[in-house]
Amino acid sequence: MAYVAIIDYGMGNLRSIYNKLKKLGTNCIITSQLNEIEAAEKIVLPGVGNFKAAMEKLNSLNLIEILNKKVLEDKVPILGICLGVQLFCKHSEEGDAKGLGWIDAEVVRFRVRDQIKYKVPHMGWNDVKIINSNTLDKSIKSDDQFYFVHSYHLQCNNSQDIWMTTNYDYEFVSAVHRENIYGTQFHPEKSHNTGFELLKRFADL
Repeated sequence: MAYVAIIDYGMGNLRSIYNKLKKLGTNCIITSQLNEIEAAEKIVLPGVGNFKAAMEKLNSLNLIEILNKKVLEDKVPILGICLGVQLFCKHSEEGDAKGLGWIDAEVVRFRVRDQIKYKVPHMGWNDVKIINSNTLDKSIKSDDQFYFVHSYHLQCNNSQDIWMTTNYDYEFVSAVHRENIYGTQFHPEKSHNTGFELLKRFADL
């Protein structure tokens, strides 16, 4: 039976995303096994922590090749969350490390001007602005908010990849989308009903 594979590479709160998908009635597993990832109908790449360490973990578990195959060749839908979406990019300032390179973007640290008002990490609830809409955002309203916890954010080189932006002292990319690749800097699994609906739409793709 086809299922959603939540990638376990030792970095991230996997249980919260697993529980939310289960609540939706989704068949899902937490795995780092190549054969289980190969059989997956959809993939979620979560993550919390250091970019360079995360890429090293993916490499040590031999996950990069299978992820490239599933995403770039088989065109399986993938959702990256927080550090997960950052790993989609070409490079990160955090550890001066190369990413998976699926999205033409860099990951940079927040450079806020007002350091009293805008603390780093950016932590808490914030709204989003949809730049290039897709099927996952059809239920998002203008006053809906999502939960963020991050010190780094994406800078996209191709404006067509920008799905959503958020303002935190300045406007930054808070979600990206290209073909079968979806990624959010915020945590939909911690964002109550709005995040729940986004996850449902991903599971229903």
